[in-house]
Amino acid sequence: MNPVDHRTAWEHPATRQAWGKQLAINGGALVAWIASWFTLLAILSVFLGPSYAILVVPFLVYSFYRAFLQLFVISSVFRMRRVLRSYPWQLVQELSYGLTKRTDVVGRQFGWFEFPNPAQPEQKLPLVFSRHWGIGWWHRRMAPRAASELKAQIDVVWFAGDPRFIGVIAAPSANGTMPRRLRFLHQQMPADGGLSVTDWGATDNDIERGRRAGVRPAGT
Repeated sequence: MNPVDHRTAWEHPATRQAWGKQLAINGGALVAWIASWFTLLAILSVFLGPSYAILVVPFLVYSFYRAFLQLFVISSVFRMRRVLRSYPWQLVQELSYGLTKRTDVVGRQFGWFEFPNPAQPEQKLPLVFSRHWGIGWWHRRMAPRAASELKAQIDVVWFAGDPRFIGVIAAPSANGTMPRRLRFLHQQMPADGGLSVTDWGATDNDIERGRRAGVRPAGT
């Protein structure tokens, strides 16, 4: 069934499958990094001894860092589920995107996409990757010098969300039936000078929907 025919993205069976796969991969990575930390510690303690600490400790630190990072990644995966349960999929074509820093966006940004404002389609609002976790696949296709066959893989994207608040972006599978590479996009335009989501035409229902998706809209 066409993914846009569902009331929410979460009702699309292939989306739940893709989300579950992403959770399993990240959960497995967490277990692997924890196991590698204990394995390295055991090797140092049992087989090598303190004199080799200078060689092993950097790998111990890195394993601990990656395990710690995975906790945040897994938390992000569960937050994505809230968005998928609140918004339907849209198939979006001919998006503007880039890797440059935008002056109209505040905070950390690692690439942006522009989506039409639902209330004013002629107005384009940027959503950004606010974390560097797992966005290398997207960056390689968003790069200005990327090969045309790579760029073609994001000619059409799946988007669930509201560009005035938050969203989840995904690339379609080869047969176009399943989302893959699900990642968060955040709205980070400043709320200075009285700007609020109501200036973008957001209604009370839109704002409440955004709250159900896990965000507190600026200016509300």
